[in-house]
Amino acid sequence: MNPEQLMEDLMKELGVALKAMSKAKTVEEKLVHSQIVKNLCESLSVFLNLASNMMENDFDDFDEDE
Repeated sequence: MNPEQLMEDLMKELGVALKAMSKAKTVEEKLVHSQIVKNLCESLSVFLNLASNMMENDFDDFDEDE
């Protein structure tokens, strides 16, 4: 799967989970949705860290003198 598409899908699911969490009535429901949000955020951070590391490596290839 395309990493960009995967990131977009994770962000969409995160939005859905946040909306569901805001509509939750009980503490138990809010806890379940908060765990889902936490897991989605952690998954998204993996891709963002990878993209950040890749960008750093791209800039290391350029000489500052040029």
